[in-house]
Amino acid sequence: MSVNESPAGRQPTATYDSPFLKACRREPVPHTPVWFMRQAGRSLPEYRKVREGIPMLESCMRPELVTEITLQPVRRHNVDAAIFFSDIVVPLKAIGLDLDIKPGVGPVVAQPVRTRADLARLRDLTPEDVSYVTEAIGLLTRELGPTPLIGFAGAPFTLASYLVEGGPSRTYENAKAMMYGDPELWADLLDRLSEITAAFLKVQIEAGASAVQLFDSWAGALAPADYRRSVMPASAKVFDAVAGYGVPRIHFGVGTGELLKLMGEAGADVVGVDWRVPLDEAARRVGPGKALQGNLDPTVLFATTEAVEAKTREVLDAAAGLEGHVFNLGHGVMPATDPDALTRLVEYVHTRTAR
Repeated sequence: MSVNESPAGRQPTATYDSPFLKACRREPVPHTPVWFMRQAGRSLPEYRKVREGIPMLESCMRPELVTEITLQPVRRHNVDAAIFFSDIVVPLKAIGLDLDIKPGVGPVVAQPVRTRADLARLRDLTPEDVSYVTEAIGLLTRELGPTPLIGFAGAPFTLASYLVEGGPSRTYENAKAMMYGDPELWADLLDRLSEITAAFLKVQIEAGASAVQLFDSWAGALAPADYRRSVMPASAKVFDAVAGYGVPRIHFGVGTGELLKLMGEAGADVVGVDWRVPLDEAARRVGPGKALQGNLDPTVLFATTEAVEAKTREVLDAAAGLEGHVFNLGHGVMPATDPDALTRLVEYVHTRTAR
């Protein structure tokens, strides 16, 4: 074993004993670690400045820009982990799909995937397809030192929904029509996406990411039986593919209160919880052997400092009996959030939970 490796294998010793990774491993921590989904983004004026005039997908492919954007919230907020600046559709763009991220809309796919013939467009992802990711993570890990970097990817169901719908949807009618009406095609689509997703996560881990998060942003649209039968096998395949690296695996979805136990069973070490379910109840649903992440309502940050602290205490009190807890919002930072409110929140959690 290299002197630069931890007992877990791939993780650098500089980050191995960080509060964030300790919490993910359900070990004692000096304070509850904090990071925020979408902490690097539109809420920061410095982000808006460096992104000015640069399309979203292009910004994800410039290593120096990715490095700067990823580091911005670490510098400003003193969070316990950085999350790699990218987008869930980056691997789909990298394998040649005609898609773009349109401001105010989101990812839009020129030719939706609707037939078996369309699957041929989903080729394997190679490290060379995303060499800019490897380069950016190399730059980042040198800058971050003992602060862990979280890699991430979109889960197969959420990616499939974008591909089948052709863009964002509130009803997922085309995706669900395929799932119910042509389950074999649906299963093959998710299986292909699980391979692409696993390859994308492997690139990030091998480049130096200390943990990974699988975002199943749209999974809350599913009933538990449909999730178990038609989605969970593909997510489990992703988690299994990266299990040997020894890095914590986080699983997060929105509106997934009814799916929390299944999302843990899919292979997560840490289950992300949105703001709709208190953490003590979430722990009961998930069961033992998992850390939890969450789960302050992002809109609370628009209230007074006193109100933010009161709601934060509720989250911390609900988390008091957990095996491991990573403090986060129940979804991403909203663009109009005052950055100073986030900085104060990190300090408050660190101070209140200091052991």
